[in-house]
Amino acid sequence: MDKQRLIPLIVATALFMENMDSTVIATSLPAIAADIGTSPLTLKLAITSYLLSLAVFIPASGWTADRFGARLVFAGAVGVFMLGSIGCALSSSVTDFVFARILQGLGGAMMTPVGRLVLLRSVDKSALVNAMAWVTVPALIGPVIGPPLGGFITTYFSWHWIFLINIPIGILGIFMALKYIDPIKSEDPEPFDLYGIVLAGIGLAGIAFGLSVAGLNLLPWAVVAALIAVGSISMTLYVIHARRTGSPVLDFSLLNLATLRASIIGGFMFRLGVGALPFLLPLLMQVGFGLSPFQSGLVTFASAVGAMGMKTLAARIIRSFGFRNLMTVNAVVSALFLAACALFTAATPLLLIMIILVIGGFFRSLQFTAINTVAYAEVEPAQMSRATTLVSVNQQLAISAGVAVGAFSVETTMWLHSASELSATVFAPAFLVVSLVSAASAWFFWQMPDDAGHEISGRKAVEISSRKGAAKAAVKAASEGTQDARDQRLG
Repeated sequence: MDKQRLIPLIVATALFMENMDSTVIATSLPAIAADIGTSPLTLKLAITSYLLSLAVFIPASGWTADRFGARLVFAGAVGVFMLGSIGCALSSSVTDFVFARILQGLGGAMMTPVGRLVLLRSVDKSALVNAMAWVTVPALIGPVIGPPLGGFITTYFSWHWIFLINIPIGILGIFMALKYIDPIKSEDPEPFDLYGIVLAGIGLAGIAFGLSVAGLNLLPWAVVAALIAVGSISMTLYVIHARRTGSPVLDFSLLNLATLRASIIGGFMFRLGVGALPFLLPLLMQVGFGLSPFQSGLVTFASAVGAMGMKTLAARIIRSFGFRNLMTVNAVVSALFLAACALFTAATPLLLIMIILVIGGFFRSLQFTAINTVAYAEVEPAQMSRATTLVSVNQQLAISAGVAVGAFSVETTMWLHSASELSATVFAPAFLVVSLVSAASAWFFWQMPDDAGHEISGRKAVEISSRKGAAKAAVKAASEGTQDARDQRLG
């Protein structure tokens, strides 16, 4: 297989494993809690330790890849994630489970940004759109295939297999990475910024964890507010520190690049809205419509079908319309399909729901591919590790914020209607709120230059080439005309 296709698939395998694992547990919480002798509520707090671990270790991923080599770190991260998975399967108490999830978080924190770095350093920019399309699909499939798979395994086998299915996938990923990925290493790694990593880790952990549990009634609001406040203060101190150091772990000066700035800010808003979908839709299907976890998982899997249908068309669509035009319009289109979920009722035919989710999944996947690709259009090779770290942190915060906004919207609607229990009617405003946030991202995409990412999309390059060809033809014709006139005068 062509390396331009093979390497994205290797990276996608690891990302699929991580994305599926983070959602597959949700439907199995009661069974796991009963088996290890605790309550589902306590176990939910233990699972959030994974998010904490991610937030703490992601900032160190760029420096680690530069120092030890992206291939070695990526393969090692997959191995650490596998060890964490085995630890989860063998857990007999909440403490065991927490430590195993922290270990998984360490592996996941390195897998995502370093996997993307491997991709950027191994694939030509001209082939980056297709490569990102293949990598984006597992990020969308994982959250929707996780719940039905978790329900199926827990119902018909044992919850332990939820974690053990990662082992063969991980072994294959390590083998393929070591065999086919070149050992690329930075020849001049930057100094290790310990103070910056501590500040950024505390800041991101506080904000991400606080947003993740906000509105879920897992912790008192005072504790949630304190977590977010501590995280915000720590991140403020980090920003001050980053301006004084030459090798920051999170390099905010990269936001001076128009395409990366649009991908970070606009992408945050778009992901915030779409990130609430895997949280809101299963709840609507199960609590509102009375479907079983397995049934609701099969319905929501429809969006993954649309995502898979996109991958073969992404490069062609982006080349036809260009990044700026496509991302601006598609942000609004994707938001409309997200808002359409507010119209779902128990009487809505499941076939119609699935059609809307399939089409919406296509446009959302196309937008994710464009966001993930254009982010690196202007980034120099020496800045790639910093850029991938910054993008990964942004994605993690956006997903946490999406769940928080969705949960808060549902809670607010229940409070306004004096409702004590969840019902189908309280979800509609939440879908509208998150769709408006996603649609607002279009303004940031429109701020990009008209030829943004032309080296990657090929659109402007083709136009410029054709204009140059026409200009050369005109010059040649004029020159020939002048030569004919001169010959006539001489004759």
